[in-house]
Amino acid sequence: MTSADVLTDAYERIKEVVHEAVDGLGADDLAYRIDKSANSIAWLVWHLTRVQDDHIADVAAVEQVWTAQGWYERFGLPVARLAIGYGDSSDNVAAILAPAELLTGYYDAVHEQTLRFVRGLTDDDLGRIVDTRWNPPVTLSVRLVSVISDDLQHAGQAAYVRGIIERAK
Repeated sequence: MTSADVLTDAYERIKEVVHEAVDGLGADDLAYRIDKSANSIAWLVWHLTRVQDDHIADVAAVEQVWTAQGWYERFGLPVARLAIGYGDSSDNVAAILAPAELLTGYYDAVHEQTLRFVRGLTDDDLGRIVDTRWNPPVTLSVRLVSVISDDLQHAGQAAYVRGIIERAK
């Protein structure tokens, strides 16, 4: 098994959790917030997808799926074109509304771009410095694992909220 295989497996696991958290939910469930400061499933999935799209596009030197494939326009959200949700206020979170098919469609498109990039990596590629704003500078391997960690946490949070919704019915 190669490093690319391990990374591919990790990103596939994110996809599974995203679909388990979102598939079959209606608008009210996707927008549900445990309290007024909590994140909704829609925001969590949109955000984790935006982070993955932004970070992978950067290290792969390609345009984000969000803009290249027209997802920004399809979502029609009241956010800046390249917003990823980092630091969003409660009002910003509440503004992220989208149907399940749109959320998973965008996620799946980002997932495919991610896998195209990751599957082509060699072990030698992983040590490449991709961000010099940190000390120590961030390598490609650190950035890829960071995205996996962040995305799995948010996907798990979305799955948790779904569980709360389903128990209440």
